[in-house]
Amino acid sequence: MKENKYDNNIFFEKYSQMERSKEGLAAAGEWETLKTILPDLKGTRMLDLGCGYGWHCIYAMEQGACSAVGIDISHKMLDVARSKTKFPQVSYQCVAIEEMDFPAESFDIVLSSLALHYISSFDPVVKKVNTYLKPGGSFVFSVEHPIFTSYGPQDWYYGETGEILHFPVDNYYYEGKRVANFLGENVIKYHRTLTTYLGTLLDNGFTLNHVVEPQPPSHLMDSVPGMKDEMRRPMMLIVSAVKR
Repeated sequence: MKENKYDNNIFFEKYSQMERSKEGLAAAGEWETLKTILPDLKGTRMLDLGCGYGWHCIYAMEQGACSAVGIDISHKMLDVARSKTKFPQVSYQCVAIEEMDFPAESFDIVLSSLALHYISSFDPVVKKVNTYLKPGGSFVFSVEHPIFTSYGPQDWYYGETGEILHFPVDNYYYEGKRVANFLGENVIKYHRTLTTYLGTLLDNGFTLNHVVEPQPPSHLMDSVPGMKDEMRRPMMLIVSAVKR
């Protein structure tokens, strides 16, 4: 069974109190960058991998998409997504990303936001995405940056008085499982190098369009705790690619 922290009552309650959970895309630090590299969504069929609360499916419909499918392993996430979604053209499925199954060329765009670092093997997912996309379709995703995932705990090194000293980077080339501390809980994530992310796309029939390390937006610098420290190291990576 795939790990599913988000259906744990205590963990889900903590997650629901995050600003990005309460405010949606407006409070997601990477959203200002991500939305600029999305293709025109009008008239498209979109698949969202690890859709969470369904924010991106809702956004796609607001931009004129003709349909959207969101998949997530968490029943609790999908319950919230369904309650927030007012578009009948959006459907949600409770399924792990690794176990998804759709007909070939079903979608014009496949989107994934901060979900693929929970997947143990990237290559099979990329192969599936290539199959599901029509030729010329877009694969756009954000993940935790390899610098951020390399060491494991994903926390700063602190000085004697609690001040931030630096962020540890270690075992970068040793890919695989990491145990991170997220919202006070141990969560399993998977580290892979930048070479693996980009090379896997190129080896599986994609052309790279954008590779971006998003900086926190200026309007969140003072309103979101810890946001200013995000300028000290990259936390996220955003990639867009097109099926050849």
